[in-house]
Amino acid sequence: MNEQVTDVVEDVERRDYWLDEFEVPPGLMPDPQFNELKAQIQVHRVRPKYANDKSPSEPPPAVVLIHGRTVPGPVAFDLRDPPGVTAPGGGPLKLSVQEALAWAGIDTFAPSLLGYGKSTRFDKGLDDPGNASLPSDRTLIPGINPLDQQGRMLLVNPLAGQKRAHSSTYRFARTDVWVRDIDQVINFAIDQTNDAYSDSPGPPQREVALVGYSLGGQHVGRMLYARNPLGGHQLEPRGRIIEKVSRVVFVNSLFVAEGPTEDPELGLPTFPLTLNDRSGSDVIWRMSGELLGCEATCSGHIIPGTQEQVWCQTMEQETLGRGWGGDDPNYPTGLNRAPTFSGYGWNREVAGRLRKPTLVMQGLEDTVVPTGPATGRAIYDALYQALPPAAMPNKVLVQVQCASHALLWEGCAGARCTPPPETPETTPYGDPPWGRAAPWAGPHATFKAALIEWITGDRPTFNGNENGSFIVGESGVARAAS
Repeated sequence: MNEQVTDVVEDVERRDYWLDEFEVPPGLMPDPQFNELKAQIQVHRVRPKYANDKSPSEPPPAVVLIHGRTVPGPVAFDLRDPPGVTAPGGGPLKLSVQEALAWAGIDTFAPSLLGYGKSTRFDKGLDDPGNASLPSDRTLIPGINPLDQQGRMLLVNPLAGQKRAHSSTYRFARTDVWVRDIDQVINFAIDQTNDAYSDSPGPPQREVALVGYSLGGQHVGRMLYARNPLGGHQLEPRGRIIEKVSRVVFVNSLFVAEGPTEDPELGLPTFPLTLNDRSGSDVIWRMSGELLGCEATCSGHIIPGTQEQVWCQTMEQETLGRGWGGDDPNYPTGLNRAPTFSGYGWNREVAGRLRKPTLVMQGLEDTVVPTGPATGRAIYDALYQALPPAAMPNKVLVQVQCASHALLWEGCAGARCTPPPETPETTPYGDPPWGRAAPWAGPHATFKAALIEWITGDRPTFNGNENGSFIVGESGVARAAS
């Protein structure tokens, strides 16, 4: 058997799956017309391939990556390099998170949750342009789910000058809808990893690491809440599914310290569909004081071509919205559809019950999930402090300077990317193991390196530390926070 074993990753393999059709449980979606409808979840996998097509000495670690409010999983975590753009030192940028993890021997699964990407959106849900907002609607957070998007974005194409009544007058989903999706993907990832590496002599895979980005952090936090009954719609006992999670990472996570633990049933928004255009996609790179699409102080944080690439891949995942928008039906601008939702279940009470090794990463220039004061503390610090100090086996906070909400794809250019010689530590954290040397490639390299270290070690660590608070400076050097 040993002659058939190798741990050398020779290539990576991409594949999309659709989880078997399942029925939406009655009462889980706010709108009862979706009860018992058939649905599918898209899962994008990037896995390591081993030399001579052999099996590794044991199944590789598996990680499930949960996307945020607008960008679906295959885009957020498997971004292709923009055509013709190379790294400052030459060579490919290697922006894909999933590819980086696969080369490090990690099997990765990035779903598009219900209502996103190529997963089910429902004819009378997000497939109906008449379910975008009207001026008479009510909304919970106008900046996230704005009013009169029919008039401002759809009136010419596809509405042909006539606004429509909604076919659904509810928000699209509760957080627990997506928690149930995550449960399914966790079980799927474990099964697939074991099947793919069944010849490995080591024990089968029984756990996954879980990563939540932006709004995905709220979904992950709620999923790990042992007291969450899912309204009786869970696939298996809550404790059993939580046992299948080994380690957790929250990246630029939404966190409302004093928010509700259970669904407040406010009845808002009164429409299921929210749209964003290219400018709405680009805004996630914005730093404080910057004009949209421009850089202010952090040179090179917008890697040329990445904003276009994110939008291009988002439109690839769109089945209808890419044909909407603009003043000429023959030349649509393309719009990205996203569900409206109610936010709950990821607060100080829930975080205080978490019992998994937890890494919190936050861009200090994030203006989407602002890093300013929130109930007396910045969001990232409030989350870190809410994690139980005694019961947690590991908890680490990493604050990244010159990183926005687009930390996953953000770069560095110019003199700031090389640590000054008088710096005690001159090696940036995040030189990928596949060959990049200084200068620092930017926050995207730090994020990948932190994930790999947290997921693959015998014990989860950041820069060799099992606990503590750290700052990654504008040159990429990590130091303990004062």
